[in-house]
Amino acid sequence: MRTLEWDYTTDELKVIDQRRLPGELVVVSLRTCQEVDEAIRNMTIRGAPAIGAAAAFGLALAARESKDLDATGLLSDLETVAKNLKASRPTAVNLAWAVERVLREARRVEGGGDVVRKAILAEAQRIADEDVEVNKRMAAHGAELIDDGDTIIHHCNTGALATVDWGTALGVIRMAHEQGKRVHVLVDETRPRLQGARLTAWELEQYGIPYEIICDNMAGHFLRSGQAQKVLFGADRVAANGDVANKIGTYMLALAAHDNSVPVYSVAPTSTIDLSLANGSQIPIEERDADEVLGIQFKGERVAPVNAKARNPAFDVTPNRLITAIVTENGIVYPPFEVNLARVIKNK
Repeated sequence: MRTLEWDYTTDELKVIDQRRLPGELVVVSLRTCQEVDEAIRNMTIRGAPAIGAAAAFGLALAARESKDLDATGLLSDLETVAKNLKASRPTAVNLAWAVERVLREARRVEGGGDVVRKAILAEAQRIADEDVEVNKRMAAHGAELIDDGDTIIHHCNTGALATVDWGTALGVIRMAHEQGKRVHVLVDETRPRLQGARLTAWELEQYGIPYEIICDNMAGHFLRSGQAQKVLFGADRVAANGDVANKIGTYMLALAAHDNSVPVYSVAPTSTIDLSLANGSQIPIEERDADEVLGIQFKGERVAPVNAKARNPAFDVTPNRLITAIVTENGIVYPPFEVNLARVIKNK
């Protein structure tokens, strides 16, 4: 199944609970917009494209929950819900992009509340379906960058689980593998939530792609010793100048790769590019509960002292000077990013 999909027989959103992987594959049903909001916040659903699509379906659920029969009252209810959804994960621009796209469609449609409700669900479904096609186009472009025999360091999880289906950076690796290229993946654990060790490794096993898990702080060793030829990761938001906000640890990985002349590729749909922000310093960085850091255990024992405190920024910003290219569904974008990102958006 897809990471998330609308059940038209029960009018609910079914999603893979990513907190339960790799131990078990569990599908949960979300029946209210509040449940969607909570699932995004607690990372039942995660990954920029996936949470964008989930938020779109969340608005469809909110529209069904609204008691207003006329379009004006319904739109007022949706505006309130939209603010809460956009606040659930502030760094990933796909969430706000999807919410605003659904709202535009709701405002455009003429007719009563039921007409608007149908239009909202249809738009959410279009967003989900388009995501799959966009990912496959990105994968085809990105696979051109992968050589037979490459070992690739991959950060976080950017596969089907992070999207509606297929994936961004991991989708590129999957496409190269399906083309017959022999690839090997060094999977960053991606602390503190270990999306690499838990999710990316699980996905690679499903695809039959050889991999090894490494601690995040091992990446520099493999890059310096020539044991990795490419670095791939996704993006949660790309500023107009090509600065990339992505899962925490991406900046350090890109620094090590740049110092060892290893190409660094960010793979992201054009919906992740935010031309309204001049540079990465303007991207809001979500800081999550410190317990995600302090709650880590080793062999059943708590690692940190009981009274310890921690910081937990979920993302960092990688300056454009460290990025070789950004792979989008409209092609591979090279520097100067200020010019070429705007061009790829215009040609969308």
